[in-house]
Amino acid sequence: MNSYKLRFWAFSTAVGLTLCAPVLHAQDSTNSGANADTPSPSDNGWHVNVVPYIWFAGVHGTVGVAGRDASVHASPSDVLSYVNLGAMIAVEPRYKRVLFPVDYMWIKLSDDKALPIQIVSVSIKSKVQQSILTPKVGYRLVDKKAFKVDALFGIRYWHLDNSLTLQPSFTGNTFSRSADWVDAVEGGKFQVALAPRVNVTILGDAGGANARLDYQVAGLLGFRVTKKWVVQAGYRYLYVDYRPQSTFVYNVAQSGILFGATWSVK
Repeated sequence: MNSYKLRFWAFSTAVGLTLCAPVLHAQDSTNSGANADTPSPSDNGWHVNVVPYIWFAGVHGTVGVAGRDASVHASPSDVLSYVNLGAMIAVEPRYKRVLFPVDYMWIKLSDDKALPIQIVSVSIKSKVQQSILTPKVGYRLVDKKAFKVDALFGIRYWHLDNSLTLQPSFTGNTFSRSADWVDAVEGGKFQVALAPRVNVTILGDAGGANARLDYQVAGLLGFRVTKKWVVQAGYRYLYVDYRPQSTFVYNVAQSGILFGATWSVK
């Protein structure tokens, strides 16, 4: 890792610890303990939050296979029109001041593009599957009713699966490529209660290993609906630069509005 990457990593980590103190992850932003209604729970044993969420993210960057690169620019509405299936959920267990957050996101996209070949109409069906799993362990450095700071360390596992199939099926040509890698990340989360039912969370992490750079930042506004439920809305930005060899490039930024709901199971 050259000096530029080291400086960027150090800067991103410092931002995560000082400003954000989970994305996160998005799941870190949903800790209901930030609400001023509840007492400081650090000495009350186990607490578990389950956080389903939806991230309307656009995609921008460069992807490449077999030495050929292409620019990718898709707005959130563009991506949404290609979505077949998706699952986004975070689970945040905590024992006293020790945290074990896990965030998982899986999405499947597909699209058909018509290609005129002589008098025959042929199309290419493209499928893309992306999975991101981020387990972490952390410690609550500050645990006040209206102010909380967490330090977090963990890994981010990426899985990409791309395929192109010529249709009709009698053409019988399918091309596919997949990639898996793991990056180490560190960062934090910063929570402030603005009112008895309203809180703000800023979070982030940064790192790398197999990727040259892997980081994210997010900010969310939460509103407590009931004792067990909090709803959130905010913005998330996730960037990765993965170039294991000259024949594969995945240098992409994903960003957009995020909506979530936290269920305090325990």
